[in-house]
Amino acid sequence: MTATLPAADISAARPGAATLKGHWIDDWRPEDREFWEAGGKKVAKRNLIFSIFSEHIGFSVWSLWSVMVLFLGPQYGFDPAQKFLLTAVPTLVGAALRIPYTFAVAKFGGRNWTIVSASLLLIPSVLMSFMIQPGVEYNTLLVLAALAGVGGGNFASSMANINAFYPDRLKGWALGINAGGGNIGVPAVQLVGLFVLAVFGADNPGIVAGIYIPLIVIAALGSALYMDNLTQARNEKGGMRAAAKEGHTWIMSVLYIGTFGSFIGFGFAFGQVLQVQFAETFNTPIKAAYLTFLGPLLGSLIRPFGGALADKLGGAKVTFVNFIAMAVGASIVLFAAQQRSLPLYLLGFITLFILSGLGNGSTYKMIPAIFKQKYAGDEPRARRVSGAVIGIAGAIGAVGGVLVNLAFRQSFLTYKDADAAYMAFIGFYALCVLVTWVVYLRPAARTKIAV
Repeated sequence: MTATLPAADISAARPGAATLKGHWIDDWRPEDREFWEAGGKKVAKRNLIFSIFSEHIGFSVWSLWSVMVLFLGPQYGFDPAQKFLLTAVPTLVGAALRIPYTFAVAKFGGRNWTIVSASLLLIPSVLMSFMIQPGVEYNTLLVLAALAGVGGGNFASSMANINAFYPDRLKGWALGINAGGGNIGVPAVQLVGLFVLAVFGADNPGIVAGIYIPLIVIAALGSALYMDNLTQARNEKGGMRAAAKEGHTWIMSVLYIGTFGSFIGFGFAFGQVLQVQFAETFNTPIKAAYLTFLGPLLGSLIRPFGGALADKLGGAKVTFVNFIAMAVGASIVLFAAQQRSLPLYLLGFITLFILSGLGNGSTYKMIPAIFKQKYAGDEPRARRVSGAVIGIAGAIGAVGGVLVNLAFRQSFLTYKDADAAYMAFIGFYALCVLVTWVVYLRPAARTKIAV
């Protein structure tokens, strides 16, 4: 299929400079304002819209087990530790897939890989729609949970693709809204779970997965019809190798564990934690489901504002203050858990979700800003390395979600409560505050790179 209108829009900025054949754009210059206003902006926006939708469905499939564990009542015979493992497994698989998914954008093209990655979501969704029922083996559920991890890879490829479409001055906003739209997949699937619990009851978990099957088909078709590949992204080889040698890659990955890792980890674990920590109040799945979506929803909606705030004030400043606030929020949760105060507990946890969303936006804004300064005058290299770093940081950050679930699991196994997990979170946020200050905010650091 050949689309001619977008090519006409783009090449209006410089006739004959751009061609589009089979959805491949040969010339893409977002930093050229004339090029951008003459049609580039329209093309970037169209790709962003369909990228968000596909990533959103990917996040929902990835997050299915945050809902499915609420359906696993006494008739299934699984204890809380086993359920926490079921939410940790897809998080780990999704994290592992993020690096190869980032490679895939350069190898196959952003549009082409979006079609493939969306289509892969059908595998776990179809299997989960009929295999989860009383009597199922625990190992079978672990396999299904692992298959759901394919949805976690979509984020990395989507972010790397959109990073190439937008100019530096708009990357914070574009990456923030792309990620935020994807992140909303977490509360969305929890709302779907609440709907199924309320209408069909706790005996029908397969309906939750089944609802996503037609949406996955729409995402794949929409990507095929309306998205584009960038030739320059395909030609930018060696980004991962260069990124792996950069110290900033690993520093930003640690910070991203604290922001995105917290968001996805809490999103997967919140419903279970409520049912275990306040069992007398949340003694049925639907009671927990009424609340589990709220924190992830607010954290997702505010993520673009984190990117926009970083565009205005600087990513490092926003990230620094945000981690201080997250340490305070985790302290409130710890205090509330010890005092058995459910209102204060919910307030603290929802605050953590909101702050993790803000931090997601600000940390991602930092990445292209860091390498734009480091490789000043070499825009292709800066873009290539920053795109690769986004993939690496996204993968390592998602591992934070695994650690959150394992921290809860071990805390409940050892101490019968989650206090040890909350103290670990406070300590890690304090470490992130220190790292952000030392590397990016102290005067000596800002003379080298100011972000």
